[in-house]
Formats: sequence, structure tokens, C-alpha cells
Amino acid sequence: MKKLRLPLSKEEIKDLHAGDAVTLSGVIYTARDCAHKRIFACLDAGMPLPFDLKGATIYYAGPCPAKPGRVSGSCGPTTSARMDSFAPRLFDLGLNCAVGKGEMCEEVRQALMRDTACYFAAVGGAGAIYGNAIKKSECVAFEDLLSEAVYRLEVEDFPAVVAMDCYGESVYKK
Repeated sequence: MKKLRLPLSKEEIKDLHAGDAVTLSGVIYTARDCAHKRIFACLDAGMPLPFDLKGATIYYAGPCPAKPGRVSGSCGPTTSARMDSFAPRLFDLGLNCAVGKGEMCEEVRQALMRDTACYFAAVGGAGAIYGNAIKKSECVAFEDLLSEAVYRLEVEDFPAVVAMDCYGESVYKK
């Protein structure tokens, strides 16, 4: 298992291959469908984004509220295909990695190759495990969206699998 520290450099991304088991530590931003629509509205209006895309990792998830004494509640992945129409543009603008559940489309695969980026798969149904990997959580944008807002998470040993690499390989095609 490879232990990775986010953000990843392009050289580190080149060392990843579809099927590699990894743990991620560092900063991840959450964004689901509604947050992506708002991010695109900002981009289209020429407004600054609530976080820097350059080198960032987006987790397609919405954390549940934390119980007393906890940093976060359960935080499992959502279906990544729902972000297929958004992901290529974000990778072209500097996003390095995405984390989610399930296969993504051909346009995303092309963007990963073009931009030397990667897509990690997280396990559906393991939201409690992912919630426990969150060491710090802060809402950084679109608070009115509640759990679908953009959160800046600091994670430690967040388990994932390289689902699609920068070479065009996919665990879903093997």
C-alpha cells in the first residue's frame, strides 16, 4: 500500500497505476453536484473560487454532521458519474485528483491523461471509516448547501484505490 501526502506532484501522479491501493493524508475538498454547479457559476462569471484548484483534490462527498466530541460524521463517497460533465474542465484548470465511487466517462479519462491527473475510488458503504480519517473539517463555501457545501478536510490515512490513472488505465476496464 502506498502512503501518499496531498497535494500530489505531477511526478507522484505518474508513479500511480490503476489498481494501486493507497492511503491519502493531507487536504481534500468536498464537492457534490450542487457545489459543482456553484463552482461553475463562479468560473463562468469570472469570480474567484472558494479554494485554489491548482494541485487540489476533490472528494465527491457530503459529510454528515459531527456528533459531540467528533470532527466529522460519516463521509462516504457519492456516485462520481454525476460529476462527469464538470470534471474535465476542473482538471484542465489544475485539479490534480478526484475521489469518488464508481466509473467515470471517457471525457474524464481523456482529461486525466491530458492533465496528468488521477481518480481514486473510495468504498461505498464505508462512510464511517472515511469519517474517522477526517482530522479537521471546515466549511469554506456555499454553507447554505449544508452537507453539500464545500468543506476543507484534513485527512489522515484515508484508504482508496487508484481507479483511473494518467495513462488511461482504469480498474473498471480491467
